[in-house]
Amino acid sequence: MKVLVTRDIPEQALEIVAKNAEMEVWREARPIPRETLLERVVDKIGLLCMLTDRIDDAVLEQGKNLRVVSQMAVGYDNIDVAACTRHGVPVGNTPGVLTETTADTAFALLLATARRMCESEQFLRAGEWKMWDPMLLLGQDVHHATIGIIGMGRIGYEMARRAYGFQMRILYTGRRPNEEAEQHFEAERVDMATLLKASDFISIHTPLNPQTRHLFGAEQFAQMKPTAMLVNTARGAVVDQKALYTALKEGVIGGAGLDVFEQEPLPMDDPLLTLPNVVLVPHIGSASIATRTRMAVLAAENLVAGIQGKPLLHQVSPA
Repeated sequence: MKVLVTRDIPEQALEIVAKNAEMEVWREARPIPRETLLERVVDKIGLLCMLTDRIDDAVLEQGKNLRVVSQMAVGYDNIDVAACTRHGVPVGNTPGVLTETTADTAFALLLATARRMCESEQFLRAGEWKMWDPMLLLGQDVHHATIGIIGMGRIGYEMARRAYGFQMRILYTGRRPNEEAEQHFEAERVDMATLLKASDFISIHTPLNPQTRHLFGAEQFAQMKPTAMLVNTARGAVVDQKALYTALKEGVIGGAGLDVFEQEPLPMDDPLLTLPNVVLVPHIGSASIATRTRMAVLAAENLVAGIQGKPLLHQVSPA
């Protein structure tokens, strides 16, 4: 009963795994190298992985004894679910437990971008603040502004709850209406074009798939207000990062707050780092102690259920 955990995770979760299996943990801060993953999965019946690990046919062919792949994340675009299904390996994820924490991060990015918080702090730390100035570092009001939410799922719904507290007008796009959001927060479901033109802030809460890859590019930025700001805590590739840089640099849109990027970690020579009107944080959407612990525990419980041949608590692959 050997399992592989591809990153050091909260001890509470490791204890659950250790009580039920012989556990091997990759404890380095960097992601487990591809060749190491392929080597160490050979004799394992369970795999607890991260969004930084590519799980595909090659991994499954090496791990012929795998009974479960348990991901410590909501998204699973790094996992070839179809391949896992062909190999008879169920795939689990950790939805729900990080919803409110990620919405907190998204709204924090919205506020920081709107009020130029990071730019202001750098201004102060650089010793450039000489006096109070009525025209110094003016930003945008959030209260009573219009927010456009891309994807009214769990996290989008919680983003709407926070926006409603700021008396914002809430627009959203989604595959289907969210009656709760419409009833509780007066949210309006509109088409993409309407949302782009009307929103002062746009927050992305959609999964990454072939339909959403580069959902935001030059065409979409051109339809937004020149003062509008984009927030992304979903997946980096939903936004065409090169087009975003151009839109920010040329004043096509007003600003952006990003927790996720097309390439992670963000290279230190990325041109986004040269811009003052973008707030950049290193994929910390769910990074609270309580939430990361809950995620790890749920991933561990999925793993244990899988190696024991029981239904997973949360399964994204077909039953």
